[in-house]
Amino acid sequence: MRQLLLIVGALWAAPVGAADPGLSKGTPPLQSITALAFGPDGLLFLGDPQAGQVVVVATGDTRPAGSQAVNIERLDAKIAALLGVGEKEVRLQDLKVNPASGNVYVAVTRGTGAGQPALVRVLRTGEVEAVPLKEIPFAVVKLPDPGKTQREPLGAITCMAFVGGRLFVAGLSNEEFASTLRIIPFPFQQADKGTVIEIYHGSHGRLETNAPIRTFTPYRIGDEDYIIASYTCTPLVKIPVKELKPGAKVRGVTIAELGNRNQPLDMIAYSKDGREYLLTANTARGVLKIPTEEFATAKPITSRITDTAGVRFEKIENLQNVVQLDKLDDARAIILVRTGSGFDLRTIPLP
Repeated sequence: MRQLLLIVGALWAAPVGAADPGLSKGTPPLQSITALAFGPDGLLFLGDPQAGQVVVVATGDTRPAGSQAVNIERLDAKIAALLGVGEKEVRLQDLKVNPASGNVYVAVTRGTGAGQPALVRVLRTGEVEAVPLKEIPFAVVKLPDPGKTQREPLGAITCMAFVGGRLFVAGLSNEEFASTLRIIPFPFQQADKGTVIEIYHGSHGRLETNAPIRTFTPYRIGDEDYIIASYTCTPLVKIPVKELKPGAKVRGVTIAELGNRNQPLDMIAYSKDGREYLLTANTARGVLKIPTEEFATAKPITSRITDTAGVRFEKIENLQNVVQLDKLDDARAIILVRTGSGFDLRTIPLP
């Protein structure tokens, strides 16, 4: 059995100078925030698909904030009160833990219709505060040909991760509304047109290029770096990073079908008791725990699947209605849970 190693921790130390990360002070021209990713030194990347861009801001949140569990009932109501809008005028888009401090950041849309973007920080003390988005250090990179369709009006950016001094951005491009992975070096200069990703979709029984990656995590399998990505309906795919080149078309390897009529919402990777796992939240399948030791040798799925197939997984029955999750520390996760009246933020042991 080959050991599967996470690349995130090893690459956190990539050379991004805190004193000179290419940022300038001002007000970033944000139209939306639907995806978050942290870099080192409290740098936070904000995916803005409405404007077809990524904005990075220096949060200044770099000191450890404590080790307390974070549990908040009706986080959405608290955020609505903080922002001065009604509870039904708040949409929680994404959630990430700042590895520099341990505080939790939430991307928010406030108001009706397209709404306005906001960023909120949940402190380890349980306090909730707005993060200023005016007169702060920031930088912007525009995405060439960002994709939008009627079904995917914000499909230009679906998920992001920062590793090795580079920002990985998944979404759609306007090239036949193709599923695209972009690798953007930081400090920002410009973004390339990205790599079109083709996959075999077992539930649909065909090759596809127009299904966007919903969530992903970077991984190292043996000596090679991969993106492990999850798509609607729900193929799990490994994509070799070395093949991600501007303008190329890469076929990912489908290593699991987790069931159709389902959409993945979020994914984290973690180690426990000497083994490594993915934990993924889904709309119809709940939270799934996937051992990763089979990833290196998994047989590709290349024919129609009517149920589930591929690498093994386990449903975590006591985790219901989870819509976002992230690692809080090496032993715990933070989850956003839909309740009858709104959304709760909870700390749980990693299963």
